[in-house]
Amino acid sequence: MSTAVSQIDEVKTTPWAGGTSPFSVEYGKIMMWFFLLSDAFTFSSLLIAYGALRFSSAAWPAPDLIFQSVPGLIEHGAPLVFVGLMTFILIMSSVTMVLAVEAGHRGAKKEVVWWMIGTIIGGFMFLGCQALEWSHLHSEGFWWGSIPKMEELKALFHGNPSDQTMITYGHQFANLFFTITGFHGFHVFSGVVINIIITINVLKGTYEKRGSYLMVEKIGLYWHFVDLVWVFVFTFFYLV
Repeated sequence: MSTAVSQIDEVKTTPWAGGTSPFSVEYGKIMMWFFLLSDAFTFSSLLIAYGALRFSSAAWPAPDLIFQSVPGLIEHGAPLVFVGLMTFILIMSSVTMVLAVEAGHRGAKKEVVWWMIGTIIGGFMFLGCQALEWSHLHSEGFWWGSIPKMEELKALFHGNPSDQTMITYGHQFANLFFTITGFHGFHVFSGVVINIIITINVLKGTYEKRGSYLMVEKIGLYWHFVDLVWVFVFTFFYLV
């Protein structure tokens, strides 16, 4: 009889035995998920607006003709090289964040600090690359409300659209590009600032005293979201 009871108790304590609420998630983490969900709607609205204009237009600036430089090194003939580097940097910063969260689960304070520093460096590098790209495009004539001169603008379209078509859709492209990438860049900058604050707290031993590095995991969710959004921004602006 005792053997049978012990077997029943053992079954009840297994992960698949039921009796455990699937919603027993820490309050702060739930709030982070709500924030990310609302932010996802915002980015989705912006990208859907871009897609609607892009695919309903008579002509559109060609990404392979616009983004073919490596600022300061190559002016033309290197499409996707620079943005590929930016994407690689951001993905690697997501990897270091994963390692920071994993180290936090083990309570390895020094490892958390180093991986967080790696994530911060990756964030700053991405922002630096974005600043270089914006500066280069600005020097070419692209900015909010402005586009290159007509003779330069013609080289950015496939086919032979009318001048008015190129001006109209050139303005729409410039406004949407700087708005959406700027909004994403603001998220990256915010994430870097929060990462710095979290790292300082780790160094002070704040989470070690609490007995949990849950805050590292929360900011990790935000950072992975920023990386995921960049995949969609990259696809919409640089590939399509």
